[in-house]
Amino acid sequence: MLDATEGHTTADGRKIGPVVMEMKNITLRFGGVVAIENISFDIREGEIRAIIGPNGAGKSSMLNVVSGFYTPQEGEVWFRGQPRPPMKPYQVARQGIARTFQNIALFEGMTVLDNVMTGRLTHMKAGLFSQALWKGRAEAEETANREIAERVIDFLEIQAIRKTPVSRLPYGLKKRVELARALAAEPKLLLLDEPMAGMNVEEKEDMSRFILDVNDEFGTTIALIEHDMGVVMDLSDRVVVMDYGKKIGDGTPDEVRNNQEVIDAYLGVQH
Repeated sequence: MLDATEGHTTADGRKIGPVVMEMKNITLRFGGVVAIENISFDIREGEIRAIIGPNGAGKSSMLNVVSGFYTPQEGEVWFRGQPRPPMKPYQVARQGIARTFQNIALFEGMTVLDNVMTGRLTHMKAGLFSQALWKGRAEAEETANREIAERVIDFLEIQAIRKTPVSRLPYGLKKRVELARALAAEPKLLLLDEPMAGMNVEEKEDMSRFILDVNDEFGTTIALIEHDMGVVMDLSDRVVVMDYGKKIGDGTPDEVRNNQEVIDAYLGVQH
């Protein structure tokens, strides 16, 4: 097993680095309900790390712990070798962590470009007065941020809808716009909560390609939740499996695919 500070190269030549985030004995409760029970796993720099499990397994709750939306009652979140204190989501975003949501969370009345620009908020430093006048630093900052947003739009091949209000878009394109907004933040760690939920086969193929390209071309570390097992096995370097708030598997796609406890959980044998 690799040490936390070591890295390796995958069979397809991609570089996987040392541990960038580690969940240590995480337990999360909502009143008397235990959503996550004593789970530990890590995410390595440059990898695509999947979190899977049946409905109600606690996957989204775990992603909310990673993103700082939930604070666990027990355990620690370590980021880049240091324990992370309780943080607000915007503070986590400033650390270089961005995410998409299971239920699309876009500004429906705004255009695609304006939605993508909101992903640049943590990079905007000009004061309120300067922004109101839109002179000097504010103007230069706006221009630079718009250039980055436009590059992301080009990368995800949504140039044709850049001026279209999001409310007019079909579901699959809305999911792509949400990915664009997250990428505009230039994250080091990208969290994707069911990025392909509700998509048809063609849309899933496009989204899979973009996820691989983001990882390959930008070197972005990705942690994703996904129900489509074919997608998970094709995209992921490692997979952690949850069931009823507990971890029942962790390893490469092949190791997880052949794990009897995982097979039982998905077939409903255990419960």
